[in-house]
Amino acid sequence: MTVAVDKTKCIGCGACVVECPIEALDLIDGLAVVNPQKCNDNGKCVIVCPTNALTLPNQPDQPKQALDPEAGSKFDLKEPLPDTVKDYAQDNQKKTISAQAAPVAGGDVWSGVWVIIEYSNGKVAPVSWELLGEGRKLADSIGCGLCGVITGYQVDSVIPEAFAYGAEKVYVVDHPALKDYRTEPYAEAITSLVTKYQPEIILMGATSMGRDVFPAIATRVQTGLTADCTVLGIDPETKLLQQTRPAFGGNIMATILCRTSRPQMATVRPRVMAMPERVEGREGELIHEDIPFDESTIRTKVLEFISSDAKSAFLDKAEIIVAVGLGIAAKRNMVLAEELAEVLGATIAGSRGAVEAGWLTHDQQVGQSGTTVRPKVYIAIGISGAIQHLVGMETSDFIIAINNDPEATILKVANYGIVGDLFQIVPAMTAEFKKRLQHGVAN
Repeated sequence: MTVAVDKTKCIGCGACVVECPIEALDLIDGLAVVNPQKCNDNGKCVIVCPTNALTLPNQPDQPKQALDPEAGSKFDLKEPLPDTVKDYAQDNQKKTISAQAAPVAGGDVWSGVWVIIEYSNGKVAPVSWELLGEGRKLADSIGCGLCGVITGYQVDSVIPEAFAYGAEKVYVVDHPALKDYRTEPYAEAITSLVTKYQPEIILMGATSMGRDVFPAIATRVQTGLTADCTVLGIDPETKLLQQTRPAFGGNIMATILCRTSRPQMATVRPRVMAMPERVEGREGELIHEDIPFDESTIRTKVLEFISSDAKSAFLDKAEIIVAVGLGIAAKRNMVLAEELAEVLGATIAGSRGAVEAGWLTHDQQVGQSGTTVRPKVYIAIGISGAIQHLVGMETSDFIIAINNDPEATILKVANYGIVGDLFQIVPAMTAEFKKRLQHGVAN
């Protein structure tokens, strides 16, 4: 016989898993499970269980018994446990708060949805506000609070914005060492907050900063991380975070669960979540954390910051995009798109095919295996509309597609579809836009 588990009482705290010296227990879907081939009935798991969900095997008509860890003597569990055993159980329960193998989603130990608000060079990445909107849905699903985390220098102006976009609580680390983004101090600041307050879920934009600092944090706290998510949700049964992202070159969508470690961490592509409503004057709890930084121990230094112009803006921030596909036939024909983009003040992008052909770089690729965009205007030139590309741009406010194939898939999602020779249509559009814009300025 082995230790018995009353699943109606088990809360999945993990205390028994940590305490068992022979690794005979595990947590599966939030409940303790005993491996009968390993269990030797030593009783330590019974002692530390805070809900009395575990019991030792007993002979008929014999009282349940547990072992005192110090003396090895037995006590009748029909009577209250002696203080020495109670203290032992309580001490071990406290230890498992930071070392438990599989915390319960929505539990008291690891609780709260956090959004790291990316603040750099005086600007907040819009994906931070998008994630506060999505974080609100997740927090409501598991019954916990929504918090924002701001790390940087002189960040007071960001705090009211975090509340306005839905944060109930905001953690702030404001220090000169965080003026310019560097992996080490940022990772140290966020890791310190995670260790102290133990959030259940942490989200950050899949920006250059998020893709750099989140792996460092996940490594320090020894948890999992799912990068470049496009969909988030909560499993209705386990209450675990469902993290969905493209896999195998964008050919399938994989949903990933982090069952046995906390916090659950994910970076999310910009522009895939809707911007939440901003409520002016909304307030919440503000917590300032003082973390000492020794500049001499930080190995990287920022010598100069060079701003990019509008034409080279990151795709996830672009408001007008001119995108090309294999339909333009050759790299030399890129000039057609570039002239149109010049007139509109747009950013150049392209399909996976155009990138693989060497006409554009990977950071200009739109789609599942590239960047997800949501511009005000998206002009697609010679793009057929493979599903991998469509999911990266179909939420654009206004889509104009130019293709010589009337059956092209992209025409089905476009607000305006123009069927014809792009080598005639695009120059005509460029000339007309130039004339109208100049006319508008003149008047």
